[in-house]
Amino acid sequence: MKISFDNSYAALPAPFYARQMPAHAPAPRLLAWNDGLAADLGITRDAEEDLAEVFSGNALPQGADPIAQAYAGHQFGGFSPQLGDGRAVLLGEVIDRQGTRRDIALKGSGRTPFSRGGDGFAWLGPVLREYLLSEAMHALGVPTTRALAAVATGTQVMRATGSMTGALPGAVLTRVASSHLRVGTFQYFAARQMLPELRQLYEYARARHAPDAGDPHEFLKSVIARQAELVAHWLSLGFIHGVMNTDNTSISGETIDYGPCAFMDVYHPVTVFSSIDTQGRYAYDNQSAVIPWNMAQLASSLIPLMPDQQLAVEIFTETVNAMPALIETAWTARFRAKLGLRGAEAEDHDLIADFLALMQANQSDFTNTFRALGSGAVEDHIADRAALDAWRARWHVRLALQGGLDAQGAPSPETRAAMSAVNPALIPRNHRVEAMIASAVEGDMSPFHRLMKACSAPFSEDAHFADLMRPPAPSEVVGATYCGT
Repeated sequence: MKISFDNSYAALPAPFYARQMPAHAPAPRLLAWNDGLAADLGITRDAEEDLAEVFSGNALPQGADPIAQAYAGHQFGGFSPQLGDGRAVLLGEVIDRQGTRRDIALKGSGRTPFSRGGDGFAWLGPVLREYLLSEAMHALGVPTTRALAAVATGTQVMRATGSMTGALPGAVLTRVASSHLRVGTFQYFAARQMLPELRQLYEYARARHAPDAGDPHEFLKSVIARQAELVAHWLSLGFIHGVMNTDNTSISGETIDYGPCAFMDVYHPVTVFSSIDTQGRYAYDNQSAVIPWNMAQLASSLIPLMPDQQLAVEIFTETVNAMPALIETAWTARFRAKLGLRGAEAEDHDLIADFLALMQANQSDFTNTFRALGSGAVEDHIADRAALDAWRARWHVRLALQGGLDAQGAPSPETRAAMSAVNPALIPRNHRVEAMIASAVEGDMSPFHRLMKACSAPFSEDAHFADLMRPPAPSEVVGATYCGT
């Protein structure tokens, strides 16, 4: 297989990574391949056997230079000075058809110097979950890492994750990202007071992700702006990342590291799925509070690069403290669109908040209720008709200000179309994902491929996928999601 690698990170000095070959997979078998993404990367499809060999790590294409990247990070608020790629290797970088540099990395490819006692492998469930959810997020328009391939390795991996416990089939995911630079990458060198390397990392990251930034402060502002938009986008879709540690916060502003992530069914602002988030640090509504904290850690790491560090502390603090307002602006804009509102009126925030409160009080499904609001069937999701009618009267008054009602005083076809374009009809629901994984473990990949097809067009209503749009029955509710380690 020919991949036109153009590696830049591997040209940096040794402290940035460890060179690492992927582990051998005894019986690799291709499970999924992303033709569209491969075409964007200039990779032509090969025979399935050859794809399995390459993307299990058994056969490295010419030009690949596999490395495990070094980084640190705050995990649930506690600082770990050395984390790094404990089960991943960056094969190399390519320039895609849009002229963007992209990383191609294997995840689940065995132990590295950063494994910290782990086996470095991944089992099939988390690989398929990340493949499905990252591609679903891409279809929803969310900045995200992408999935190029999933390969079964022919090995067994010992895990204890809910109902899936014991020897489970091993697999490798091929992940594509604008880069794998994280807040924790900067923390790694700042914590060690390795100033030359920290400056080199900054210059590399600036050139790759913020070429217009004139100094570390402008670079920080660019990362903050991307993260504010990203988290607001998550919230508008009911998405909960689950592990918003600083080592899982990307400098590029992409969603990265799909572990115990999930989409909400019933709306509640303190919803938590991650089995390891016992204090609710990364609950749905807390995500907008956590990301400024993460940006404060980035700011602290960049301060040593400034000529006047005392002044930098004051300026950087002011910049980080302004982030909640950026998130609020982005959040309001996305939820305005979900309600079909154009322009900005003073009452918009209260209108949005009151609808969410109505959903919470009625235990309404997040995705289906917003979708039904545009289709005119919201009564099916909110039982308190008096409260709904009172809110809807206010909503119609607001729509009337923009000419968004038809002659009968209902939302116009243009309003409904605009709402349908931002309120998905279908998301990868937890119970469907878990059922898909259970089938795949038994050797049946058809539920995975069906979910992939359905989630590739999330704003369309297809009768063939009507069952995938329904919330879980009480017996199907998934109470906890798990990391793959």
